[in-house]
Amino acid sequence: MDVDGFEPPLWLGNPHLQSILPSSMLRRAFVARRAAGLLAASEELLIDCGDGVRLHGHYSAGPGGSRNLVLMVHGWEGSAESQYVLSAAAYLYARGFAILRLNLRDHGPTHHLNAELFHSCRIAEVVGAVRAVQQRFSDRVLSLVGYSLGGNFALRVAVRAPAAGIALRQVIAICPVLDPVHTLESLEHGSWIYRNYFVLKWRKSLRKKREAWPDLYDLDELLDSRNLTGLTEQLVLKYTEFPDLVSYLNGYAIVGGALATLAVPCRIITSLDDPIIPAEDLKRLATSPSLAITATRRGGHCGFLESLSGETWADRQIHALLAAAHAP
Repeated sequence: MDVDGFEPPLWLGNPHLQSILPSSMLRRAFVARRAAGLLAASEELLIDCGDGVRLHGHYSAGPGGSRNLVLMVHGWEGSAESQYVLSAAAYLYARGFAILRLNLRDHGPTHHLNAELFHSCRIAEVVGAVRAVQQRFSDRVLSLVGYSLGGNFALRVAVRAPAAGIALRQVIAICPVLDPVHTLESLEHGSWIYRNYFVLKWRKSLRKKREAWPDLYDLDELLDSRNLTGLTEQLVLKYTEFPDLVSYLNGYAIVGGALATLAVPCRIITSLDDPIIPAEDLKRLATSPSLAITATRRGGHCGFLESLSGETWADRQIHALLAAAHAP
């Protein structure tokens, strides 16, 4: 594991500022300005993932018909429009990469597409989406970038890619969820800011799901809950095949031997002061010649901000890794 020397300005040194500001209104206008070209070139796609599942994405063809395509996956309760996704996507697009920003099930404007609720163990449909994207853009060299839960999905896709017939040039996971049991504990017992943020966003998402499928879901009791663990457990028991909460959480953990068989070049970029993903779980990842880890001392959760207006340090790292991987 490399400990990189990323050092934000003193006023941005706090891990909570690093975690909150990337999604704040203070940064929105700056990101939107940088992403204007990417968004102007964007077209919506419906992706057939197999087994009747459809996911939604935004595709921006690279300048000059780029052969290098990057599929980007947001974090839990984010979307393809999340500012951290747009920031990196705009930086890559301006440097010649084609971009596909994927919405996970029940994220963004997609609650009507699939009857069943989203949960984090639905890896088969994300593998199916990546396979369908590669088949559709068969002349492109494909890489995958994910953030937080999206980074967790990206690494699980990488494990399954060879068996699924998917050729990935590079996978980059920014602050991925490692052990969901510990992440849930951090959210539940850490700062109230993150717990309330995710509870409020999740409840809003569940209301949209109920509106889209009123005959399938009676969520009134769940929507009264403000306890993240209790809400997760009720949904697991009522709407998934898992017998208990721990079985579900372990179902998408990537610690232990989960990444031992990686054959795709993968890079984790994370920070040791992440208030949501405990850094000690990095030691529990399987050693693999295909996995490299960069851990900064600071950076918060998916932050790595050096200013409010510009690209992030992580944006530049992603570009450097992809440029090297995609070089002729």
